[in-house]
Amino acid sequence: MELSSLLIFAGALLVAAGSPGPSIAALVARVVSKGFRDVFPFLLAMWIGEAIWLTLAVFGLAFVAQTFHLAFVVVKWLGVAYLAYLAWRMWTAPVKANGGALPRADAPAKLFIAGMAVTLGNPKIMMFYLALLPTIIDLASVSLLGWAELTLTMALVLIAIDLAWVFAAAQARRLLKSERAMRVANRISAATMGGAAAAIAARS
Repeated sequence: MELSSLLIFAGALLVAAGSPGPSIAALVARVVSKGFRDVFPFLLAMWIGEAIWLTLAVFGLAFVAQTFHLAFVVVKWLGVAYLAYLAWRMWTAPVKANGGALPRADAPAKLFIAGMAVTLGNPKIMMFYLALLPTIIDLASVSLLGWAELTLTMALVLIAIDLAWVFAAAQARRLLKSERAMRVANRISAATMGGAAAAIAARS
């Protein structure tokens, strides 16, 4: 695939993925509330989920998304329910000022499922790959090697964007020293997570 095509794809993805949406909101809220140490399964699932959408678009499998529409709807609402549950957990989380003990980590499998549900159920991501991407790249001419190049480009862009958000959220978390500050941060994170759930639920 031509370098110019990859750069155009990378630029479009940078704008689309870099703008705060439900996935980024959920990621930032998670890091501010619990820290960044156990967030990797969530990130990995987000990246794999986007790779799935890219693959569906490249190989002309958009009809699969239509054929199995019910399955994607179920995944979407499972993601909404889990994000709402996480929001409730953040809102009611106990606050300790000593900061000595790390917050209890969630099971990696649960985080992975949450990240996958958020990504596969996010209409913003689906529309980028199934509707916008074909206007950027001639998908009919993309070979298996071209798909691999697009996937690698996608991974590099998403890793850079998401890790930047994780770093910013982690830095913000370090500034929270008092119980009051932590409680406010937890409530803001809960509201953000709840907002992400509502945004996914509201979109069709």
